[in-house]
Amino acid sequence: MVSEVPVRVVSSATTLGKDAVGCVVVSGSHAGVVATAVTARTGARAAIHHDAGFGRDHAGVRGLDWADRFGMAVAAVSYETARIGDGEDVLRRGVISLANRSATACGVCAGMSCSEAAGLLRGAPLPHSAPDPFPMLRATYDEAPGRRRILWLDSVTHSRAEDASAIVAVGSHGGMTSGEHALQAGLQLVIFNDAGIGIDDAGVAALKLLERSGLAALAVSAQSARIGEGLSTLRDGIVSRVNAPARKLGADVGVAALEFARSAARQAGRGET
Repeated sequence: MVSEVPVRVVSSATTLGKDAVGCVVVSGSHAGVVATAVTARTGARAAIHHDAGFGRDHAGVRGLDWADRFGMAVAAVSYETARIGDGEDVLRRGVISLANRSATACGVCAGMSCSEAAGLLRGAPLPHSAPDPFPMLRATYDEAPGRRRILWLDSVTHSRAEDASAIVAVGSHGGMTSGEHALQAGLQLVIFNDAGIGIDDAGVAALKLLERSGLAALAVSAQSARIGEGLSTLRDGIVSRVNAPARKLGADVGVAALEFARSAARQAGRGET
């Protein structure tokens, strides 16, 4: 029965497990392909994610069309109505900004509350097929003797202990959950996507969190770089917000992320970090 279909609320799609099978997932993750694929792979029935301000090439919601290929109903809430990285807030305050064809067929539409949409999605059919594993990419962009390594990752959740001293550009939003991952990894200098910044400045909440531990962090505008793509953060990103430790390294609003990263890498070679 529809009323028996559970709604699973999480702040990050990466925390979903077998308990998501057949559920409607409400997530604080962005609605790009990477995060949507993570949700789809769990066997979820349908999902509501965060639109991350849509951003460059509508990367923040590209997962919606992608999910339609598998018959999965997916919608997104507006970044102006709920905090990215906060699933409970998405459910409580979120207002739908976009729905894919499968979700629209269930009655979901723009302007609807997330809670109402989640109720309708309980009646969504299960996806007709499951996607193949979606690659989470990471690579070294630049490495030279005497300089800090410049690294890019599609998701901050894929950072490793050995990345701590590198300059790390991630495709992840700069919300609280991303900041917690960066803090756990001890990343000394990380560049996020600002996800449109959004309500309560949620898209850049990680910067203050990391600043309290003396870690440098900055964010690039979602309009300049595709969220979910670490390489785009590094190569295309234009800085929109910086924290105090990053400012000491020369980061400033309006600077190209790659230009700053190269400068910070050279500073390390001169022993200035």
